[in-house]
Amino acid sequence: METGRVEEGLLVCEMEINVAEENVIETRGLRKVFRDFWRRPTVEAVTGLDLAVARGAVFGLLGPNGSGKSTTIKMLLGLLRPTSGEMRVLGKAPGDTAVKARIGYMPEVSHLHPFLTPRETLMYYASLFGMVRKEAARRTAELLRMVDLEHAADRAVGRFSKGMARRVGLAQALINAPELLILDEPTSGLDPIGCREVKDVVRTLATGGVSVLMTSHLLADVEDVCDRVAILDRGVLRAEGRIAELLRLPDAVRFVVSGIDEGAAADLRSEIERRVGRVIRQDFPSMSLEAFFLRTVAEERVGKVFETAPFLREGFGWQGQGGNSGS
Repeated sequence: METGRVEEGLLVCEMEINVAEENVIETRGLRKVFRDFWRRPTVEAVTGLDLAVARGAVFGLLGPNGSGKSTTIKMLLGLLRPTSGEMRVLGKAPGDTAVKARIGYMPEVSHLHPFLTPRETLMYYASLFGMVRKEAARRTAELLRMVDLEHAADRAVGRFSKGMARRVGLAQALINAPELLILDEPTSGLDPIGCREVKDVVRTLATGGVSVLMTSHLLADVEDVCDRVAILDRGVLRAEGRIAELLRLPDAVRFVVSGIDEGAAADLRSEIERRVGRVIRQDFPSMSLEAFFLRTVAEERVGKVFETAPFLREGFGWQGQGGNSGS
């Protein structure tokens, strides 16, 4: 299969790399060096990155500011050319136009035309995919309902709050029913209810077979929705794996027992201490602050707003016939 292999900014060959079909993203030795006007290297943003994202997974790309996350995403989207290394996205080189049509992307800042309404914005992006007008209108209506913007569908987005603009950005990223969804700080600017809803829809999409690559500085959000994470620092991959495996403390075990009072718990703790010869720390299970907040102020809303748009359940992509149609 065709892959883009570059060395010091020059395309040196087209070669086949044996990548398992279940990986929607694979990089090998990916490197990006930025240069100044005189072509002198100024910073190595990504250094020898080996990464694989499985089909249907929710993968978190983490790291502090300047770690190379945005540079990596731009290379995967074909917006930046790597200095060296190999990449495949959905089985092809990132610059392949057919591949780009199967990707949805929501950037960290939603750059929306301020004078267009959400309905007009989604119809415009649908037209870029060559979607017939009837199908575009159906998807637009379903997405507006899904992100709870039906009430504001015909208001100019320039007057929206950041949270509402993020909802439009999410709908825009889904208009083509993508196989791969790339989300850069998807919960930025959202209140706790909106964050929960976005996380719910990400998990729902992944259950339906959509692969998701997301970045976020809100590590609790990543822990909630991601299967695997990779941590970058100064362009170098520092850790990668399943969250449960990375976070597990290897020398400790926890028992959760329900239906006993504090007296019985004390007796049980004393018995375990006697058997293992160590002091046992006792605590009580608790819910997260997010869960408590949602239960307190918005329990009736949780899980009801982000119902997946029906067209997203019908399969990936849109196979249109007849090009742009006014019907």
